[in-house]
Amino acid sequence: MVIRAEPRITPADRLTHIKARLGINRMNCRVAPGLYALGAPDRSSPVLVTANYTLSFDALRGSLGGVDAWIMVLDTKGVNVWCAAGKGTFGANELCARIENAGLANVVDHRRLTLPQLGAPGVAAHAVARRTGFSVEYGPVRAGDIKEYLRTGAASADMRRVTFGLWDRLVLIPIEAKAAALPGLGLAAALWALLGPTGGWAALAGVLAGIALFPVLLPLMPGTQFAVQGAALGALSAAPFSADALSRSSWIEAAAYLCISGAAAAFLALNFTGSTTFTSPSAVKREIARYTRPMAVCFGLGFALALVEGALRWSAMVW
Repeated sequence: MVIRAEPRITPADRLTHIKARLGINRMNCRVAPGLYALGAPDRSSPVLVTANYTLSFDALRGSLGGVDAWIMVLDTKGVNVWCAAGKGTFGANELCARIENAGLANVVDHRRLTLPQLGAPGVAAHAVARRTGFSVEYGPVRAGDIKEYLRTGAASADMRRVTFGLWDRLVLIPIEAKAAALPGLGLAAALWALLGPTGGWAALAGVLAGIALFPVLLPLMPGTQFAVQGAALGALSAAPFSADALSRSSWIEAAAYLCISGAAAAFLALNFTGSTTFTSPSAVKREIARYTRPMAVCFGLGFALALVEGALRWSAMVW
């Protein structure tokens, strides 16, 4: 069954986009997989492939005003093209199944599929050609360039270049903040109870370093290890609170802040790898394997020190 699609992005669509950016009902931000008709496509119209994540689908259709095309939407479980390619859901098996289910060979006379460039890691083009007879070509990185690509039949160097500028990083902060809000506030409340307001603010500083400061400063930081960079920012954010503790001759409290904030920021920074173009799936796996245990040990040590400091304060109050 062919589904109708329109290039116009409505206010309701934009509200859905905003909610998705804020992590509100994010996992239901998806469209039905299948074959869509945009405009009045015929048997010679191009076939464009995308994910069933609403923002991916809308970015594509919203860039195709005045174009008659077929849009093949894969079932990526509501995940964007790039991440789904890494997970395998934007892959050759799903693409072949969708071609067969839609009877695409009976819809168009040509045998060409245009996929987004960032979907390439998940799709074995030779396997698709062998199983379906359709050849795979990779279009530009950005949906906004697709009309020019279809007009010229070629992608310029700029169309192939992946960028990840400040705005691209800033728009990811709200959903990261939503995911970290509850555990972050819980950590702040626990340290506030143990060490007073300073403890709570130190915890929040570490969390904010991981979810906001890290993405903003990412291109400027030396090294390539996200966990190390995050730990450095976390320790830096804790430095004023640790200095205050040292001024009161409380080295246990000072060390607790450094350990907890450093570990929290490192974890959140490492979590950010899935949103960036600064690394690869294999590098992420290596980093997770290398730093998960040290982060856990560092956090556990910091919390143990906070408990000791809290116990000492309670003992002093009792006596």
